[in-house]
Amino acid sequence: MVQIKFGTDGWRAIIAKEYTVDNVERVADGTGRWMKSKGMTSAVIGYDCRFGGVMFAEATARVLGSHGIKVYLGDHFASTPMVSYGVTQYKADMGIVITASHNPSTYNGYKLKSSYGGPTIPGDIAAVEALIPDHPGGPWPSLDDLKKKGMLEMVDLEALYIAHVERSFDLDAIRNSGMGLAYDAMFGAGQNVIRKVLPEATLLHCSFNPSFEGTAPEPIDKNLQELSKLVASDKSIEMGLATDGDADRIGMFNSRGEFVDSHRILLLLLHYLVGYKKLTGKVVITFSVTEKVAALAEHYGLDYEITKIGFKYITEIMQHTDVVVAGEESGGIAIKGHIPERDGIWMGLTLLEFMAKTGKTLDELLAEVYDIVGAFDFGRNDLHVTEAQKVTILDNLNHGKYTAFGSLTIQREENTDGYKFHFAGDRWVMIRPSGTEPVLRVYAQAPTMDGVQEVLDQVCSVLLEA
Repeated sequence: MVQIKFGTDGWRAIIAKEYTVDNVERVADGTGRWMKSKGMTSAVIGYDCRFGGVMFAEATARVLGSHGIKVYLGDHFASTPMVSYGVTQYKADMGIVITASHNPSTYNGYKLKSSYGGPTIPGDIAAVEALIPDHPGGPWPSLDDLKKKGMLEMVDLEALYIAHVERSFDLDAIRNSGMGLAYDAMFGAGQNVIRKVLPEATLLHCSFNPSFEGTAPEPIDKNLQELSKLVASDKSIEMGLATDGDADRIGMFNSRGEFVDSHRILLLLLHYLVGYKKLTGKVVITFSVTEKVAALAEHYGLDYEITKIGFKYITEIMQHTDVVVAGEESGGIAIKGHIPERDGIWMGLTLLEFMAKTGKTLDELLAEVYDIVGAFDFGRNDLHVTEAQKVTILDNLNHGKYTAFGSLTIQREENTDGYKFHFAGDRWVMIRPSGTEPVLRVYAQAPTMDGVQEVLDQVCSVLLEA
């Protein structure tokens, strides 16, 4: 028996090792039992471009159908936001996405979504976990039997989503702006959307390839160098956009092929929605996001909240609070007017519309933001240590042993989720341990990249003395 535990964003495992049809059926059985106990009667199921997606989705559908749950099953691959949006449109009780998001191609996974169209809250996930049986059950009804009984309906989640996009954006303004877009789907489930709504866009890796050509579909700078070089070499392209395997995370490049991180994307979205479109609402960010976002919220007179790291904490707030912009450092962002879900394509189109409506480049729009909150740079080191070093360093952090890191004197500390130390000169560092390996994630901010590197070097040097 494999013990199945959900992480920060679903259950993930290596295909044909722990991730098997039998184990997927066990998770689906636990899901069905929990749904039945809550009086739930319907679910939307989708899958991304990974190996076996159809097979695992169909296995999940058969198990849920055995519990009397009507299933709306995607008829081809779909992104996580497509499934979440589909849940709201079919008025389903739950959504299930067969995806391992940005993990390497050897992995697949299982995400749970709730009726509001966003990640299921931790308490409900724990309840599902507790009902996962030790062994697969069955026999399960066939798909044909479920169709005959009206318990299975095949649906086009992608078409539903694209119709929502076409209603929500000024696509004519984008198409007529002369601002070219290059889009890298990383062989992921978002690959058809830009092709259909912006047919003049330059496309990369927008084909079906479950191996992802050997690169994990995570939209970070080092994985997107082909996109970066393309944008830099073509003067007609003003933005490079990338999304991960299930298209809920965003990566972005300016016209010079320079990576635009999530901190700046959050700032640009807030500047557009509030500064230009005059929307209101709360701003919610996770602990690793730059405090410049909070400063911009204050500039616009908005409340803001800082949560632990993990989009599930944001979702809990978005259920009962009017939120205008919310996001995390790793590229997961949600905005008002859509679902309470990360959506890389939606964020990219929003900023492309911003550029089209103003006639300004990303750099020009960022300059407006910097005029309000000040310029900054951000970086991160993954500090590989022994388990013994990790324990010692965490003990030192827990007991306040550090008053300075080299020449950097600590002026203020925060411990929402990890350890954040503020220094003079608009500089800070955050240290957070990995939950699964002997690694300390060290994040730093300073006015320049040279300053960021200086902070990282001095902090890491002191930590390694432990």
